[in-house]
Amino acid sequence: MNFQQERRELSIVRKTKGRIPDLPFSEVKDAILGKDYELSLVFPNLKESEKLHIQWKGEKGPVNILSFPLSENEGEMFITLAKARTEAKEFGMSYREYLLFLFIHGCLHLKGMDHGAMMEEKERYYFERYRKEV
Repeated sequence: MNFQQERRELSIVRKTKGRIPDLPFSEVKDAILGKDYELSLVFPNLKESEKLHIQWKGEKGPVNILSFPLSENEGEMFITLAKARTEAKEFGMSYREYLLFLFIHGCLHLKGMDHGAMMEEKERYYFERYRKEV
């Protein structure tokens, strides 16, 4: 009998021409959601991002991030790189920092957290913890 526990991974799908920055996606995913959580991280192109935004939020323009729990231990997240690049300046962050922040934000939603003080506290904690790797 094999008692080794299967480690679920993070899969990354790039549907855009932009390069995906090298960030600690797996480490953040494991810290927030656990090693048994299987996450698909998709970087859609602008056209797909706009469709997702209309479909799920009823809003025009590309979405910055959407996250969907598929089961207790599985989810999917969409982050639009071009949107993240433009929004970073609005929040006084570098592009890489803001992309890290969006990923943390999405993971916390997949963990079941809603917007509010508790979520903001967790965002700050994980952002400071992993910011040094950016």
